[in-house]
Amino acid sequence: MFQQRLTKRGVPLKGLTYSTVETALGGTARQRITMQQGIPVEKAREIVKVIKNSKKKVQASIQGDLVRVSGKDRDALQEIMGLLRQQDFGIDMQFTNYRSN
Repeated sequence: MFQQRLTKRGVPLKGLTYSTVETALGGTARQRITMQQGIPVEKAREIVKVIKNSKKKVQASIQGDLVRVSGKDRDALQEIMGLLRQQDFGIDMQFTNYRSN
């Protein structure tokens, strides 16, 4: 039921991390679910490695919980976005701050 409500609100389910199910009072169960905020450092390193292996003329850098990709050509940035969408990193990725010149 919780997942259905999140789906209706447009929240991606890949961003959820589930803990073990615990028994609670009255024969009920309890489970802690945390939402992903930002990109973990090890996943960010994997993303940067994939971008560098693509041999495109873009620069990727890790800035806190973000991966920033910069380049002169808009087509190269779009190709990188497509490449990252094809890969499965096990996390939800959103592409923001895209130049619209």
